[in-house]
Amino acid sequence: MHITGHHAGTDAVTMPLRTDEDVVRLRKTARDYLIATGFGMLDQTKMITAASELARNTLRYGGGGEARLAILSDGARRGVSISFHDEGPGIDDVRLALTDGYTTGGGMGLGLSGAKRLTDEFELETAPGKGTMVRIVKWKAF
Repeated sequence: MHITGHHAGTDAVTMPLRTDEDVVRLRKTARDYLIATGFGMLDQTKMITAASELARNTLRYGGGGEARLAILSDGARRGVSISFHDEGPGIDDVRLALTDGYTTGGGMGLGLSGAKRLTDEFELETAPGKGTMVRIVKWKAF
């Protein structure tokens, strides 16, 4: 895989999240992006763990959807962004969903709060009946 670029969204790829095999493919692609950006093993593990949890949430609660990965650059640092999109029922109580230890079953028990802790940026947009978008970013100084 050849990954280059110096602007937000360069080399973006969109991947389906419909099956467990799609989650495995997402993890591999995320690792490729993180390695290409120069992240060490610890940061790779944190980001891939968060991405796995969010991908499983997309399957379990959102009925499937897609993930978008991109390499970012703001001049002083490079990063990897992964966003998850579904057309599911949305999250009724975002504050509750972001509470440590909150789970409605399955998953790694990390939930959204764990994914937020493992990443440098965390963005959540949701509304009942409108689906959910979660975006995570990990940054690395040049």
